[in-house]
Amino acid sequence: MTSFRFEEIEHTADLALRVYGRNLKELFANAAYGMFSLMAELEELEPTIKREISLESLDYEALLIDWLNELLYWHEVEDEVYTRFTIHTLSSTALTATVEGVKAEASKAIKAATFHDLAIVKAEAGYVTTIVFDV
Repeated sequence: MTSFRFEEIEHTADLALRVYGRNLKELFANAAYGMFSLMAELEELEPTIKREISLESLDYEALLIDWLNELLYWHEVEDEVYTRFTIHTLSSTALTATVEGVKAEASKAIKAATFHDLAIVKAEAGYVTTIVFDV
């Protein structure tokens, strides 16, 4: 297991990330951070907006995709880019979180997180998953 949160990986037509987390909450937070890092330069942004997110889904994989697509929805509707992700509760079917960000337009558009090749895998030092984004 690597010590970083995510890495961009090659994908023929879309964008893809391999995401790491010591636990599932960290994996979900790192997936969100990775997605927004593909869309904007996050390091220079200091959050001024907070948004509460609450979701229910079928299982961890569906919940991960719903989580990322919910954040894309809010990004699209409110022109917000998120930089901090605090997962408060996470079960196999539900998530509550606080996201923080700023009013900003993304430099690269992502339409959706997809189920393509999606599997959350338990690794020696935590969890890993690969997420493909439709651009």
